Amino acid sequence: MNMHDSEVMAGILENIGYVAAENKEQADVLLINTCCVRETAENKIFGLMGKLRKLKYEKPSLIIGIGGCMTQQEKVAEKIKTRFPFIDLIYGTENYHRLAELLKTAQGSQKTVLELSHQINPVIEGLPIKRASGFRAWVVVTYGCNNYCTYCIVPYVRRSERSRQPAHIILEVKDLVAHGYREITLLGQNVNSYGKDLEQPLDFAGLLAEVNKISGLDRIRFITSHPRDFNKRLIETISSCEKICEHIHLPVQAGSNHILKKMNRGYTREHFINLVESIRQSIPGVSITTDIMIGFPGESDKDFQDTLDLIEKIRFDSAFTFIYSQRRGTPAATMEGQLPDYVKSERIKVLIDIQNKISKEINLQEVGKKRWLLVEGTSKTNKKLLSGRTRSNKTVIFPGPHFLNGKIVEVEITEGKLTHLAGKWLDNYY
Repeated sequence: MNMHDSEVMAGILENIGYVAAENKEQADVLLINTCCVRETAENKIFGLMGKLRKLKYEKPSLIIGIGGCMTQQEKVAEKIKTRFPFIDLIYGTENYHRLAELLKTAQGSQKTVLELSHQINPVIEGLPIKRASGFRAWVVVTYGCNNYCTYCIVPYVRRSERSRQPAHIILEVKDLVAHGYREITLLGQNVNSYGKDLEQPLDFAGLLAEVNKISGLDRIRFITSHPRDFNKRLIETISSCEKICEHIHLPVQAGSNHILKKMNRGYTREHFINLVESIRQSIPGVSITTDIMIGFPGESDKDFQDTLDLIEKIRFDSAFTFIYSQRRGTPAATMEGQLPDYVKSERIKVLIDIQNKISKEINLQEVGKKRWLLVEGTSKTNKKLLSGRTRSNKTVIFPGPHFLNGKIVEVEITEGKLTHLAGKWLDNYY
């Protein structure tokens, strides 16, 4: 969601006459888009702002703005204003649509311009977007979140859930396809609950089916799903729609019923295991990835072992693993049983070792198979090689001509590594 927000801000800047600078030293406007899901993200932002002090001193005309989730937290904006008075503009997640006006105000002000909205604003359509890719695009379907997991700050900084009208979503996707986009990712904090707030309800399965009908679109992805809302109708829709990719990101967070209840996740480990079995039975070749949090308050050795047991049972293709981070304003921040850092560090190492072993074994099973993938560009680690993703969201690195960028090509998998696959191009593409 933050990546999409950054594309919107870039689009607004271009719309009022700015072009991207090659580096921050050349910039006339410098915007920092923030996250506050974990404390480490905030610490990096405070460190960055400290470094920008010198740049602002050397170039007083430079406008520096900071926005996003971090500034929406209680008292954080005032803290930034006090510690970093050279910051020209502070704005929140509900103020992006006013960015052009806020920049103009900041340019004429001797003081920090502060604009935060603490109310639930309606969805604003038609904002310009500067897409990072020319053939893959994010398309937001919902803003905000109603889940209130006890560890999560998102509902407090992005507000209650609001669904976009299906007609606006379909129109945006059709426009993207008309401009050559081949893959879209439907985006929301919890896409599975899409449409519950609409006057004429349309569930997420229904939306997927409508998007699948759009001529010229090759691939559909979506993130993120909540296990509680992932129902049989959605599974059947994914299975029957040929454009929906066989990859589901399904955050489990923990394998202990005790911890899941404390997290307010709304499901049990048994429900999750049964859900994964249903998905795999209905969607052949599906890859399932997840998020797992270690060190939640009150997590006992048994709770941790339950999580490890779940990983062994499910065998996720990959997992984003996190150490629990206290977020002021969330119920978990004041819970008893906060674990010491050394315990969390030891546990995350064990977890990562087990998941890495599973991921490598699954990737090795791909060797010798032929896969179609969308070429995304050159490899980040070797500019002589191309990189693309299979329908199951596995990255494949392979040698090939650069005109294949943005094409869907057939490759044979030659190696299975921990984080990616290696392959050879079979001269087929479209």
